[in-house]
Amino acid sequence: MANQLQLENYSIPVKLKLAALWTSVMFLYIYGDYFELYVPDKIESLLSGSNNLNTPVNLFIASIVLAIPSLMISVSWIVSPTLSRWLNMIFGIIFTAIMLLIAVTSFSPWRASYVFYAFLESAITLFIFWSAWKWPRQITIPTH
Repeated sequence: MANQLQLENYSIPVKLKLAALWTSVMFLYIYGDYFELYVPDKIESLLSGSNNLNTPVNLFIASIVLAIPSLMISVSWIVSPTLSRWLNMIFGIIFTAIMLLIAVTSFSPWRASYVFYAFLESAITLFIFWSAWKWPRQITIPTH
């Protein structure tokens, strides 16, 4: 039997994996919101102010909510493993719930792509939660 060459497989540090997953989520958020602009009457509702972001308070709250995944890209990488783990579990599960709620309340033929993105974002944020939950432990042996 001939020698088979195995593809090299590196172990990706959890911090890097989480940052990459949040980056994917952010791209999906941007694509989903962009493609939603093609839904009939969407632009008109933005121009007339007859949408969910029709007050300064609503716009500010939405800005805070969407700043969190953006910041989690860097936070996952630069804070301590313990803090990163907790923040990724907390925000991973919160954003999973938010996106599932958006997905199930947005069903319509014109929003099929938006619902698709919401379910995909939910799967990734659930994987973020799971990856943080299963973060490998390092065994330390106390020295005297």
